[in-house]
Amino acid sequence: MGKTKDSRIRMDRAKVLVDRTPFFYGWVIVACAMCANFARQGSAVATLSIFAVPMSTEFGWSRTAFSGAVSLGGVLGALISPKVGIFVDHRGAGKVLAVGALLIGVSMIALSQANSLIWFYVAFCVARMAFAGPFEIAFTSAIANWFIHLRGRAMSLATLAHSIGLTIFPIVVFAVIEFSDWRTAWIVVGSIVLFVGVLPNTFLMIQRPEAVSLRPYQIGQHPTQIKENVQKRDVDAEPSFTRGEASQTKTFWILIAFSVFIYPVQAGVSLHQAPHLIDRGLSMAVAATAVSSFSFMAAIGGLLFGQLELRIGSRHTLAASAVLMALGTGGMLMVTNAWTAYLSAITFGVGIGGLLTILPVAWADSFGRDNLGSIRGISLPMQAVAQASGPVISGALFDITGDYDTSLIIFCIFGFGAAILALFTVKPDNPTRCSDG
Repeated sequence: MGKTKDSRIRMDRAKVLVDRTPFFYGWVIVACAMCANFARQGSAVATLSIFAVPMSTEFGWSRTAFSGAVSLGGVLGALISPKVGIFVDHRGAGKVLAVGALLIGVSMIALSQANSLIWFYVAFCVARMAFAGPFEIAFTSAIANWFIHLRGRAMSLATLAHSIGLTIFPIVVFAVIEFSDWRTAWIVVGSIVLFVGVLPNTFLMIQRPEAVSLRPYQIGQHPTQIKENVQKRDVDAEPSFTRGEASQTKTFWILIAFSVFIYPVQAGVSLHQAPHLIDRGLSMAVAATAVSSFSFMAAIGGLLFGQLELRIGSRHTLAASAVLMALGTGGMLMVTNAWTAYLSAITFGVGIGGLLTILPVAWADSFGRDNLGSIRGISLPMQAVAQASGPVISGALFDITGDYDTSLIIFCIFGFGAAILALFTVKPDNPTRCSDG
């Protein structure tokens, strides 16, 4: 009884907040997702890559050992994703995003006290666990719930924040390390994560528009307060798959296969990009700015692909993003100076921007928003494991061969393979359900 009353009070407060907002509240949801997506980059592999050389040098860790924390954290994120997906569908994304940001921020501060590989693994794995599964499910579900038309554009803004975080955090880390040390850099990163990520999603996030008498944004509609007959017609027109129904379609497994091929590329190249450039004879400053340049271009790429998706759909834009990532990875094999480093990073970054923007849209467009958290909850573990494998592949092959060339060749092939798979992601037919009436 108490919980029901508290829930009713929260909804009443949310309705007051929505009524006072002079524009469609879905854009506030996008802003909350942007804050969360920016904040979680404190535990991104691109940010960690700036710590790779100073921490490995101080403690004598191998690249494989250093990379293992990313992979283990990703696996842990995969293990909790199914439960998180169900929680998001029933209880909302705000709690997941706020708690996730809190875990990442505290873990980053804890890393400033690392004196052993075990401490490093425990602290970073907690952060990476939150990064790998819960964040992905929560912010994509929140945006998909509020937008049908302009879903790609809304998702591209979340990708923009992701890319801004990837641009800013490595530069901040590099600057703090230069003027102080890597321990202080972790404290700065953690403080930024806590400030940006926790508060907006605690107080402003609302899971579904129907909870506050709104409807999702659709083409040809002004998103004002709903009328019951209009709401039913609009929502019924959208695909609505259960978790079981989605898993029986070819599209579900093709999207998973695409993720299995492309995410080792994304994580493996991102984590080891800075060490690769340093090993090629470039300065740490060039390496840090190259990492930031690919992150900045991911922001641009996300916006471009968000617009492109409106014109040609998610299938072809998803394939194009994978091709760009493959070309950028191949370009890193030919890095000899700063300009070639920046060119490959920019190409790779635009591709990542497309991937991060379009893949969530492809899932939502294919299976609808009603059970998207649950569907992503069973698909994301395979994506997270694939993402976790990339850094280990890079680190292990580096320790065996002494450079990153072999792993880059493998990732280039993976990227082109993912592009081919993307071309087969045809939108499945809406399931037909029998009723007892």
